This record gives sequence, structure tokens and C-alpha cells, in this order.
Amino acid sequence: MHAPLTSKPKLGFREFVALMAGLMAMTALSIDAMLPALPAIGTDLGVARSSDWQWVIAAFMLGFGAGQLIHGPLADRFGRRPVLLTSLGIGVALNLLAALSPTYTLLIAARIAAGLATASSRVLTTSIVRDRVSGDQMARTMSLISIVFMVVPILAPNLGQLILWMAPWRWIFGMLAAAGLLLLIWAGTRLPETLDPAKRLPLSFRRIAESFRFVLTHRLSIGYTAASTLLQGGLMGFLLSIQQILEVEFRAAHLFGLVFAAMAGPMAIASLFNSRMVVRLGTRAVSHRAIIAYVAIAGLHLGVALVGWETLASFVVLQAAMMCCFSLAGANFGAIAMEEMGHLAGTASSVQAFLQTVVGTMIGTVIGYAFDGTTVPLYTGFTLCGLGAVLAVAFAERGRLFGRR
Repeated sequence: MHAPLTSKPKLGFREFVALMAGLMAMTALSIDAMLPALPAIGTDLGVARSSDWQWVIAAFMLGFGAGQLIHGPLADRFGRRPVLLTSLGIGVALNLLAALSPTYTLLIAARIAAGLATASSRVLTTSIVRDRVSGDQMARTMSLISIVFMVVPILAPNLGQLILWMAPWRWIFGMLAAAGLLLLIWAGTRLPETLDPAKRLPLSFRRIAESFRFVLTHRLSIGYTAASTLLQGGLMGFLLSIQQILEVEFRAAHLFGLVFAAMAGPMAIASLFNSRMVVRLGTRAVSHRAIIAYVAIAGLHLGVALVGWETLASFVVLQAAMMCCFSLAGANFGAIAMEEMGHLAGTASSVQAFLQTVVGTMIGTVIGYAFDGTTVPLYTGFTLCGLGAVLAVAFAERGRLFGRR
């Protein structure tokens, strides 16, 4: 089901998917490329405690979450294109500021602001896709976008490490600025406006408050958003802990890029599988089974860690299996949460993404700070978050799982 565009489309489906994936990938690139550089950043800027290095990631995510409340209402009022292009330009400038920061305080401030700007890519990608398709077709499109998007977590740490071998860590921020500029040019020359002018909403406190209330009280929206938030929390805990786990527990920091790729790579395969199966089986049949498998694997991995059987091999294999389940659940949960939000897609995407990012980052920060030299805190967090997600889905569906609507 396709919505009419307000200008003649310039993008074919493949290029549309590639551009949307590129926009989504800016978030992952802004996080994952930093991971191997955290020790160098902390040492260079005089941050002694290794746990405090995590603020390079957490600060970006908090800004990213807060920014999502801004871009959606603006996009519903002024259109997707002007909001996207403006924020991309601001993001380029902020990454250059981060590259030149002489102090850790200024770097963290630049990261928060960069997160605010980059948030538009997450919100507007979902809104633009929802302008064009809905339901199972939206889940299929988002899964195809995720295939390209999932390549970034595999390449980004290796790209960051490659830059560190050749240049100081500041060049990583220069790379982010260059990537943002490329997307700005691409979107500026190729992406048409997708929001019909007749569907634009007034930018008023009353309208925004009513839209927020609708999104936060709609059973499907809030139930699946809560489930996605809990999954995001577990993932953030993993991202904040992975560097310390490899360095402290496994003494394998030099294998960071390879290990990260081995765990993230299966997500792309799962997204390809999802794009083909979701139309046949439905978003619910696929995602509900995936979240139950996620909990089972997390519980198994927690048991392995508790009895002291954890090895680098078990860590990689079981985490990769969990990543597959995360991929199968994530895109589908997002599509279901947006099913009945088409009339305010920008605002709905903002509210949902805000909760997922900010609350998810808070959960992940708690998990990350609980690191005790083993993987037990991480998989305790994964297990609890997974169980909470199952309960949230059951609430959204009134206890009826696996079916179609």
C-alpha cells in the first residue's frame, strides 16, 4: 500500500533502501567506530577510570534519544526533507567540533549535540518508510534496510581500528563528518518529499500533546515500544561492556574487530530471512517466536557464565544466536508499533524512538557499570530484559501470540 509522493520520485526501490540504510547506519557508525578508540581517547584527554570512557557512547545515545522528540513533530509540520537535510548539515559541523575538542568535557558536549542532530536519521527513516508502506510490507522494507544497516556494526570497529593504526583517534570523527556530508549530498539531490502537504500537522503544544497521548496510550504502540526498549537496553549493555569483556575476561582485545564481526554478521542473515518470511507468515508469527528463543538463549548463556564454563568460543556463538533473534524481533516490533500510527507517523516515530533510546541507554548503562570481570552481569541483564519484552508483547496482544491481524 503506497502513499502518493508530493513530488515525482527520483529513487528506485533499491536506491531508496540503500539511502535509508545509510541514514540509519549513521547511528551505528557513530557508536561502533568509537569502541576500539575508547582507551586512546581516555588516555589522551586524561580520563583515568575506564568505566568513564563509556560516556563517549552513552552521551551520544542520550542526545540521540532526546533529539527524537524534536524531529518527528517538526517533520510532521514542515515535511521530511527540510528537517533531514538541516540536521545532517548540523551533524557534520558537530563531528568536526568533536574532532578538534581539547578537553573531555567539550568532547562529551559535542557528542550529546551530535546525538541530537543524528536523531533525525532514525526518526525520519521510519517516517519516510511509513509514508510509503505499512504492515507486513513495512516490516519487509525495514528488514531489507537492516541488511545493509547490519553491515555497519561489522565494519565500523574495524574501520575505527584501521584509522587508529594510521592516525590519531580524532580522525574517526573526521570520518563521521565525511560520511554525514556524503549523505547530505545524496539525500539533497535524490530524495523527494514523501509527506503529502495535505497531511501536514500544525506545530502546536495542544496538537503535539494529544499526539503524544495517543501514542503512549495505544495498546499496540506502547506494548511493542516497551518490548523494543527492553531489547535496546540489553544491546546497549552489550555495546558498553564488550570492550572490557574482551580485554579483562578473555585477554583478547586484539581480536575485537573479528569477534564483533562474528557476532554481528548473523544479524544481516537473519534480516534477509525475515524480509522473505514476514510476508508469508506475518510479523507476529516471526517476532514472537524470535523473542521466546532470545530469552531461552540468554538464560542458557547466563547458566554457562554462572557455572564458570564461559570461553571466548561460547561467548561468540551464543551471542551471535541472540543477535539473530534480536534482528528477527526488532524490525517486526517496530512495524507493529507503527501499524495504526500512519496519520502521525513522524510524531509516533519520535516518541517510540525516544523511549527506546533514552530508557534503553539507561538500562544499558546500569548493565555496563555492573561489569565485574565476567559476563554474568551482561547475561543477567539480557535475560531480565528478554522476559520483560515477552510480558510487554503479551500485554500488547492481550495474551494472544503468534497470530496475524
